[in-house]
Amino acid sequence: MTNRAQDWFKQAERDWEQAKDSQQAKRHEWACFAAQQAAEKAVKALHLHLGQEAWGHVIAQLLGGLPEGMTIPDDLIEKARVLDNFYIPSRYPNSHPQGAPFEHYGPLQSEEALRYAGEILDFVRLQMA
Repeated sequence: MTNRAQDWFKQAERDWEQAKDSQQAKRHEWACFAAQQAAEKAVKALHLHLGQEAWGHVIAQLLGGLPEGMTIPDDLIEKARVLDNFYIPSRYPNSHPQGAPFEHYGPLQSEEALRYAGEILDFVRLQMA
């Protein structure tokens, strides 16, 4: 079976670029979601690179499921937890008491999402080198 780790990582990079484009277009909810997707796909790429499969969408758990010998900075898991909060609420109106998702996200959230996703991509890139 072909190892698709690079395919997953390339898509993670593209999703991160989409997050930047969405932020510039002031579509902050989509920037947050695309950043979450970038980080999720990057960590899944690392799992594949290491010869294991990973399922699910919770980045903090995906990071925690990496082999024991791998050193994962504690703050990276905390940053993943922030990104995990963008998976559903950034897209679905019933995730908030009222208002459409775009009314709940602004430049502060999208900037944080891009920064944290970028750090996760950098970590994965280093591990896959």
